[in-house]
Amino acid sequence: MTRTPLRLGTRMSPLAMAQAHEAQARLCAAAGLREQDIAIVAVRASGDKVQDRPLAEIGGKALWTKELDAALIAGEIDFAVHSAKDVETIRPPEIAIAAVLEREDVRDVLLGASTIAALPRDALVGTSAPRRTAQLLHMRSDCRVVPIRGNVATRLAKLAAGEVDATFLALAGLNRLGETGVGHALDAGDWLPAPGQAAIAIECRAADDAMLEMLARIDHAPSRRAVLAERALLAALGGSCHSPVAALTSHIGEDMLLRAALFSPDGAERIERSVQFPRDDTGAPASLAAMLLNEAPAAISDHFAKPQAGFR
Repeated sequence: MTRTPLRLGTRMSPLAMAQAHEAQARLCAAAGLREQDIAIVAVRASGDKVQDRPLAEIGGKALWTKELDAALIAGEIDFAVHSAKDVETIRPPEIAIAAVLEREDVRDVLLGASTIAALPRDALVGTSAPRRTAQLLHMRSDCRVVPIRGNVATRLAKLAAGEVDATFLALAGLNRLGETGVGHALDAGDWLPAPGQAAIAIECRAADDAMLEMLARIDHAPSRRAVLAERALLAALGGSCHSPVAALTSHIGEDMLLRAALFSPDGAERIERSVQFPRDDTGAPASLAAMLLNEAPAAISDHFAKPQAGFR
């Protein structure tokens, strides 16, 4: 029997706490635990401490995970919850993704206009995400992009104050915070999300068999397969936080369909390809990555590095 209370690590942001409580509730229901059997341990991540610069300039996705990684490896927490899109492609060997919860709505929300086309001429749009920047400029090269970071409340306040004409948020995050009816959801067929968007990943120590077995009870297999396919694509592309890439996996019967688009940072160039494959074909995402890189112009391919070894 795994000792209780189990210690669940999370970042301190309102969205991270909401995701931690969702994981807590799901595990209690699946494993017959009481709420007091899972203690939520909040950690302030480096990414939350620096809000005035784009993430890619100050250390990338590791700034969301490194404190929780250290606590997990040191045995200070038993498992950790993350937004899957914020988890680096290459993880420490001591850590395993033990579960992926059922994926929420993958779409982005535009605030400030009903559609990208409806944005005013030369609109000032706040985003620090290379993917959102490149997709926006590809569709509307007249728009001007300024960095904007912070939690949902911070971004809404900046929009309300007129600091920007528009900004983006993930619909899944709004839903998890109960902020329904905010902004306008963008069609994922036209505006692809970030790899892993809307999924919650739960990690534990790779050698903790009891925890791995317990967390397997709340793993949603279709969501896990989709997220791992998108992570495998990223690993094969060898991109960084500066590399504009969008991807989405859907299920077609027993097969999976992975769509991916790469952009030049200024949005001028775009290439999209897709692959349909049996769900047990773990090599298909890498094949799609190779196709994209082989066909992409230098303005795109120069922003993707050598494929990353050691993907987990």
